[in-house]
Amino acid sequence: MKILVVGATGQTGRLLVEQLLLRGKEVLAVIREKDRIPEKLRRHENLQLIEGSVLSFSDEQLAPLANGCDAVASCLGHNLSFRGIFGQPRRLVTDTLKRLATAIEAKEPDPPIKFVLMNTTGNRNRDLNEPVSLAQKFIVTLIRLLLPPHADNEDAADYLRTEIGQESKVIRWVVVRPDGLIHENEISEFETHPSPTRSAIFNPGKTSRINVACFMADLLTNPDNWAKWEGRMPVLYNGDQKS
Repeated sequence: MKILVVGATGQTGRLLVEQLLLRGKEVLAVIREKDRIPEKLRRHENLQLIEGSVLSFSDEQLAPLANGCDAVASCLGHNLSFRGIFGQPRRLVTDTLKRLATAIEAKEPDPPIKFVLMNTTGNRNRDLNEPVSLAQKFIVTLIRLLLPPHADNEDAADYLRTEIGQESKVIRWVVVRPDGLIHENEISEFETHPSPTRSAIFNPGKTSRINVACFMADLLTNPDNWAKWEGRMPVLYNGDQKS
């Protein structure tokens, strides 16, 4: 099994690459700079690094990357700097997803490609009646208007939900929604839920990046886990948190 990872140099993306390699999978990682991947990973025989950006690749460059893999994982996100939040590309996650999906659909793979997108609990699953207070709706609306990365996350998830949908014969998907991301060195107990069990604005939980990476890797490599969450937007929290 070969898995394409975009956003592989991010704090969660690097951990996902490592988790997939630990599971014995071949990984193709698209990165801007090879030096941003730890040396111990760069030397791994099952890791292939491609320097560049999906948005800068021509169709001819992109086709063999997307079509040569059995699954795709996106850990893309905007840097938490002024330029990262307000600069270009403002639709980094969505436009990268669309380009990859178009390349995959052009080949019509059989069996379908698995696609896992890292997202956020601040984004509601509009396929479900997820209860949100009026105060949270108001604040999320402001965030959507003022902070382009949030709108980008929403649009990316909505593209999978509405454009790819549940009936696609070439792309099957899961959107993973962690809450407040934190750093931990080791995998710990975590909980998965179909919808948030706490307010992302007024009572946020914590989710370690390594737990996100572990869950995404399990989705891609464990058929039972994939069957449970395919076409859904699971929410991830670290365990033992007071509500």
